[in-house]
Amino acid sequence: MHPIKALLLLLVLSSLASTTFAQSKDKKASTRTEKFSPQVEKLLSQMTLEEKAGQMTQVDLSQFVKQDLPGGIIDQAKLDNGIKKYGIGSILNNGKNHAQTLATWHKIINTIDSTCATTRLKIPIIYGIDAIHGPTYLVEGTLFAQNIGLACSRNQEMAKKLGALTGHQTRMSGVQWNFAPVLDVGRQPLWSRFCETFGEDPYITTVLGSELIKGMQGDNLKSTTSVAACMKHFIGYSWPFSGKDRTPTYMPDWMMREYFLPPFQAAVKAGAKTIMINSGELNGEPVHASSYLLTDVLRKELGFKGIAVTDWEDINNLHTRHKIASNLKEATYLSVMAGIDMSMTPYTFDFANYVVELVKEGRIPMDRIDLSVGRILQTKADLGLFENAKAPNATLEQTVLPSHEALSLEASREAIVLLKNQVNALPLNKTKTFLVVGPAADWLPSLSGSWSYSWQGNSPEFYPSKYKSFLGAFTEKIGKANVSYFKGCEFDSLGKNNIDQIVKSAFNVDEVIVVLGEAAYAEVPGNIDDLTLPAIQIELAKRLSETGKKLTLVLLEGRPRVIREIEPLFNGIVLGMIPGPKGGEAISEILFGEYNPNGKLPFTYPRYPNNYILYDYKYCEYVRGAAVYPAPKLEPGYYPQYDFGHGLSYTTYKYSDLKISTDTVVADASFTISINVQNTGKIAGKEAVDLFITDLYASVTPAAKRVRGFTKVSLNPNETKTVSFTLTKADLAFVNLKGKTITEEGGFEILLGGLKKQFYFKEKAKAITSNKKQTEVKKNK
Repeated sequence: MHPIKALLLLLVLSSLASTTFAQSKDKKASTRTEKFSPQVEKLLSQMTLEEKAGQMTQVDLSQFVKQDLPGGIIDQAKLDNGIKKYGIGSILNNGKNHAQTLATWHKIINTIDSTCATTRLKIPIIYGIDAIHGPTYLVEGTLFAQNIGLACSRNQEMAKKLGALTGHQTRMSGVQWNFAPVLDVGRQPLWSRFCETFGEDPYITTVLGSELIKGMQGDNLKSTTSVAACMKHFIGYSWPFSGKDRTPTYMPDWMMREYFLPPFQAAVKAGAKTIMINSGELNGEPVHASSYLLTDVLRKELGFKGIAVTDWEDINNLHTRHKIASNLKEATYLSVMAGIDMSMTPYTFDFANYVVELVKEGRIPMDRIDLSVGRILQTKADLGLFENAKAPNATLEQTVLPSHEALSLEASREAIVLLKNQVNALPLNKTKTFLVVGPAADWLPSLSGSWSYSWQGNSPEFYPSKYKSFLGAFTEKIGKANVSYFKGCEFDSLGKNNIDQIVKSAFNVDEVIVVLGEAAYAEVPGNIDDLTLPAIQIELAKRLSETGKKLTLVLLEGRPRVIREIEPLFNGIVLGMIPGPKGGEAISEILFGEYNPNGKLPFTYPRYPNNYILYDYKYCEYVRGAAVYPAPKLEPGYYPQYDFGHGLSYTTYKYSDLKISTDTVVADASFTISINVQNTGKIAGKEAVDLFITDLYASVTPAAKRVRGFTKVSLNPNETKTVSFTLTKADLAFVNLKGKTITEEGGFEILLGGLKKQFYFKEKAKAITSNKKQTEVKKNK
């Protein structure tokens, strides 16, 4: 055969072989092990690659809104491009950076749904929003205390009710997916999202976060009052080494599992439908590109089956910020293969285009795409969106209920912590005259913080008129004639204020209320370099103290700003943190004794800006320099302004009769701890009861104590109630240096209401042989 003919024949045969291989590869049975409902599997079999890539794409509403017209006016041509051409699976946000009316939301959602109905497969959009502490972007919506305030309340039932409130008002507006709750454990108080956490304790975060999820999702996701919850941000986001938002985190694997993983593990068990990924990097690896975290830990270990969605532009950030991908296409490949299901793009359709290219090139298997798309479609099916994705035909009266406003006020009351009350400085006497001073006094955003009718929450013009600032609520209690007001200073500067004039005016009143703290902020814009309260606010407090007038401090802040210099100047200090838009009313009630405060700190309030030793410190952190300095120079390492769990009341409580059902806990047997709590004061109150347990000796240095239970009791004067906790060996476990959760034999100590009691745990019922741990326990006894 002629060489040229032979070469041509070889090329033809190679081409045929290649085509046959490609066809056989296309017809090859799926190796995907995760299966979905028959409805979803059928849809997957009908969809093109382009349609599947579109489902994995989430775009901001701003790309479909006519920017020169009022909010909610959809540009149909732009919407057609997104839905009909690209087949996008999700839309998020509100398009105008501030809250919309219920009627506008209904128009937006129904226009989107009508457009989806004209597509080939009629797959509905799942709409997502950040309803962090109530329906953030609903003009008439009911907001409540941020998570940090909810943690102050220690009220599990309240958490579930607030979750249900959020689900009700959000779904009634037509939105089906809520990017909440935040389950990041707040162990870095400098972090700008601290107020969105439940504080520094993993157990409190675990319990309250799970209750919020149960409330949001309800018993039936298809209900018009339920939304799909989104646990976030997986994982390590809240422990930035620098304290700045979206900056690197460094922690060993055992630490991640001990402190930061439990809330997510519990949320998966609670049925959370979706999860959002940490924007930052953990130990040098961006989480959006970590197959270890997104597949091995999240999917295989925790068993999560729902949607893993990125945070804002975070696939692109693998290229632009983290610098591990040389271009956006490579970033797409890394994130999808790591375990991402949906990309919050949010301004382009590039992600969908890259997915198509990568599959056609053979770099991403179709089974991998079907897995993500199946999860997305299954969530839509679980929400009932294939039957009806339109906004409920609900009126404002059916959406915002009177009971919601009452619940918001109650949540604000329980979120407030009375930090200091020397010589019975509080409650205040209503017959006195007052000067109210401070940048937070007449500023609604200081009560509600981030995600309040806008992203930053710092635009009071978007707040409903039904809410009052602290000054407004305080003045309403005793009348304008008895209240004078000066702003005093801006949050970070003097501004146009004259402190000399303010000090002079203080001589004309009986007492001074100083309202200090922070303006609203969210994420990166809230980054600061120093946890100390701004110098101008400290100066204002010092100057007012020179008048000799009785001073009361009200703190409205998203994180514990250091007040060491001015704390001694005040006999009474009330911490509002971020109590919600009803917070002004709630604080005023507490100041005048109309409500008995019962909040307790879910974090350690630092005394110094560089001493962040937390309540569950290691023993070697407690005393600094013991081996070097003589005794007079010893300084305690754990030396906070206020302890974790601190919180005063206008009544008094007595703890007694601490009991444990057995002195020796064996294997998997449960055991009960009980204590009597008595109200020994003259007024009714609520007492938050924290149960701490200490592992006396362990193979990994044990924490001084760990929360292993909490509850809240209401007590009338002289009333006594027995509080009980039932635990198992799982509550005694810790994560060892190999990343395994274990419970070791040995002695433990209970700390409850200032009382202590020891017990022993052994793995088997046989007699315990002598060992160091047993000997040490006997010595302690």
